Amino acid sequence: MNTKLIKTLAGGFAGTLVMTLMMRFAAPMLVGQPMDIAAMLGNMMGGIYALGMAVHIMLGVVAFPLLYALLLYRFLPGAPVMKGLLFGTALWLLAATMVMPMAGAGFFMANIGGFKAAMAALMGHWVYGGLLGAVAGKVGCDHCTEHSHVHG
Repeated sequence: MNTKLIKTLAGGFAGTLVMTLMMRFAAPMLVGQPMDIAAMLGNMMGGIYALGMAVHIMLGVVAFPLLYALLLYRFLPGAPVMKGLLFGTALWLLAATMVMPMAGAGFFMANIGGFKAAMAALMGHWVYGGLLGAVAGKVGCDHCTEHSHVHG
């Protein structure tokens, strides 16, 4: 397997682990309750926590890092950490405006703490994206940003 791909998946793993721990242990200090991502996803899928955790891990460790590396990296400005932070911000916006309302948490987490919950989630997504960018490093090819093609 390609070294850049391994680093990208490792970045997704690190980001997912730290973000999950933050939402479980740091969020209660900020919001007054844990923000259990796996439980929210599990509730959307019939109340099955293990399924929610599996989806959370697959998205954070595999799907989002591949999306970042293979499709979005070359379009994001800045150094790898900045690219990761911007990617994390985009994921947060999607979560806050689409996933959270579907999970019953409301638009920008209005039903689970509002502004405080939204800011805690943003911090978590910044940690995720920052770690993804830092660990993955430069994942694009050296000349793909100059041309409009991608190498496999």
